[in-house]
Amino acid sequence: METREKIREYIIENFLFGDSDPLSSDSTSLLDEGIIDSVGVMELVAFLEQDFGLKIADDELVPENLDSVDNLVGYVSRKTAA
Repeated sequence: METREKIREYIIENFLFGDSDPLSSDSTSLLDEGIIDSVGVMELVAFLEQDFGLKIADDELVPENLDSVDNLVGYVSRKTAA
């Protein structure tokens, strides 16, 4: 499964309980739209670390990396390429 599909599926299943409507676009802000909160960010980080084998530093916990599917895909791509 492609990175984008894996991340979208995780968000839809775990935060939207199968309802993909609130995630209308991959650029939708997960925080601004209330899809995730601070606890959700930590759950998302645990998912990324486990499923993609990443180690996410505290200073990387910023919206530029984690606030949308697009940002998450870019972040995972940069981390796995490094």
